[in-house]
Amino acid sequence: MKPRISYTIWFSQRNGSSLLCEALASTGIAGKPGEHFLMPTNTSWFDFYQARNYEELQQNLWQVGMTANGVFGIKVQAPKKINDPRIDELAKFPGISKSQPTNYEVWGNAFPNGKHIFLTRRNKVRQAVSWWKAIVTDEWHRESGKACTYPVANIKGRYDFNAIRHLLLEANFIENRTQDFLNEGKIAPLTIVYKDFNKEYEETVRRIVDFLGIAETSYLIEKPYYEQLADKVSVEWTERFRVEMQQDWEKKIW
Repeated sequence: MKPRISYTIWFSQRNGSSLLCEALASTGIAGKPGEHFLMPTNTSWFDFYQARNYEELQQNLWQVGMTANGVFGIKVQAPKKINDPRIDELAKFPGISKSQPTNYEVWGNAFPNGKHIFLTRRNKVRQAVSWWKAIVTDEWHRESGKACTYPVANIKGRYDFNAIRHLLLEANFIENRTQDFLNEGKIAPLTIVYKDFNKEYEETVRRIVDFLGIAETSYLIEKPYYEQLADKVSVEWTERFRVEMQQDWEKKIW
């Protein structure tokens, strides 16, 4: 079945995308958004989605992310400007009429009747610190009510200025790439800010449902599935990076 509404959540690491996907899926009416392109290494789309051709692949992909009311959701990072393997595959889906479609046209054909949600985080240094902390602890998520999986004292010495600086740049590059893609389609997305989402959890979910044009008005929103992972180490590393980043600057700005 073709989605009557499809939407993409454009995200970068550590900005609340998993929490948002769980929240939207909990409504039962807003699709089942997730990283539907995430699959084991060396596994083809055809094998993963048990498809024999591109038409069947598209149908099976839709079914994974769609609720019974025909709403499809997916979260993903924006494609590269050129030579993006996902775009190369999506360009083979039925319905492409141009010989050289833009990335945005390929995406729109793969996920019709589409809308776009841009998920962002204001404090990119905190985002980079969160990203590095997840890497060194291997704790990317923590279910609500669950205990921390590592002794905090064990990671204090894992601070790495160069790693955090790299992730800071990467987070910004990912968002810049997203803006380029949306500009290509002349799209003004619904922007969701991580900090605001945490403060206004249910209100944010309802705002998204309204933005998508979903007709159902009666639905439940489950409590947050994940805990926030920021702690004293996060604060210490953010402050340390702030100082070290500007140590040779004649004019410090933060």
